[in-house]
Amino acid sequence: MAPLKEKIGYGFGDMASSMFWKVFSYYLPFFYANVFGISLVDTGVLLLVTRIWDAVSDPMMGIVADRTKTRWGKYRPYLLWVAAPFSICGILLFTTPDWGYAAKLVWAYVTYILMMTVYTGINVPYGAMLGVMTDDSQEKTVFSSFRMFFAYGGSFIALFAWDPLCKMFAGMGLSLQSSWQFAMIVIAVCCFVLFLLCFTLTREKLATVSSASLGSDIKALLTNKPWWLLNGASLCFNLFNTVRGATVAFFFADIIGGEQHILIFSLSLLFYSGLFLGVGEVANMVGVALAVPITNKFGKKPTFILVDALLIVFSVIFFMLSPESNGGLLLMLLLQIVISVLTGVMSPLVWSMYADVSDYSELKNHSASTGLIFSSASMAQKFGGAIGGAAVMWLLSGCGYIERSDATSALDIVQPESAITCLWMLMTFIPAGVALLSMIIVWLYPLGTREMNDIVARLKEQREKPVDAPADEFVEPV
Repeated sequence: MAPLKEKIGYGFGDMASSMFWKVFSYYLPFFYANVFGISLVDTGVLLLVTRIWDAVSDPMMGIVADRTKTRWGKYRPYLLWVAAPFSICGILLFTTPDWGYAAKLVWAYVTYILMMTVYTGINVPYGAMLGVMTDDSQEKTVFSSFRMFFAYGGSFIALFAWDPLCKMFAGMGLSLQSSWQFAMIVIAVCCFVLFLLCFTLTREKLATVSSASLGSDIKALLTNKPWWLLNGASLCFNLFNTVRGATVAFFFADIIGGEQHILIFSLSLLFYSGLFLGVGEVANMVGVALAVPITNKFGKKPTFILVDALLIVFSVIFFMLSPESNGGLLLMLLLQIVISVLTGVMSPLVWSMYADVSDYSELKNHSASTGLIFSSASMAQKFGGAIGGAAVMWLLSGCGYIERSDATSALDIVQPESAITCLWMLMTFIPAGVALLSMIIVWLYPLGTREMNDIVARLKEQREKPVDAPADEFVEPV
């Protein structure tokens, strides 16, 4: 059993990653369109086209990490090596040069690609660490739960503090563009410290061996059915979160009206996008805490399917609410909490299931390719974010959404009815459709609790055999 400090230390790593990732996912599209100054269509193209590089860099990083040998282990040293570049690239991403449109668009492409590259450089090895910190499938879920609990804690801090930080720096006389940049500097410093703490407090326990050739590893990956299905489910999960999250800033600006006051038990509460998203992150943390007892009782696969079904139901209910009354706003906040609890339950399942797929692959192929498999988790996360962000931009543009040239003003713009309808769809029926697709995919996923118990037992025997011992013939777990 791993000590508590190591589980907390592991959580610090994704706390850092998520502080950046949620700001990118939820505020970067709004930043590009209303602060940086590029069109919705160009923003959508940027978010999607840059994923072509991720399709190469993510598995490349997994392959490199699998073959890394240091006194600190395979994956852990990257937390130390990439922490500073990660923070610097985040600051550059939210820097607005005083250039012409074409030059600024080039800057956006370069800084976004750099940011996603260093994100891969630290997040793929960090995720793969889960496969070598313990060989117990249930303890992997515990580690994953600590990871996601701290991840959502970091997201809450970043999202809840973002608007106040921007306003604080603007109040100090900085321009709108500079206030966003300085807000990111604060977040970047916090992330740098958290990565160093993660490196210091964690250890790699299992010495897995990548004995197969690169070609064999890739061939084994492409013929791994559970891997394909889990990638599809993970892509849908990230797509669900990104579509809703990237829509929130637009939804508040054009449907709720920027900022509103709601009355809760005689207390007046300022209701704005940062609060809506921040409360969601706290609810995610509650869901993460519930993930272990729920999956222990029902299993990972049934829990995943049930959560998807409930996400469909509550997303549709959200469509029926009215933002024009105090009661409607309160119900929106309540549904945000419920939906976020559900996605919080699902988050650790995804990462724990990737560790299960890694064990399945090692048993079947007699070679560990943990980093390569976990690189696909990072790729699914980024493709889900890119497709979701691009879809929001393009759908809004296609529906006649009127962009703001200055995010500090023009809140009195009246959007056409087509754009308003599109915003409602992006918050409700479109995510519900994605959850339905995810549910169908997970239904076909073959690695349930009984199958994983069999895999873990057989893999333990395989690892204890001498290196030159003949390999047993692989039999699909039953």
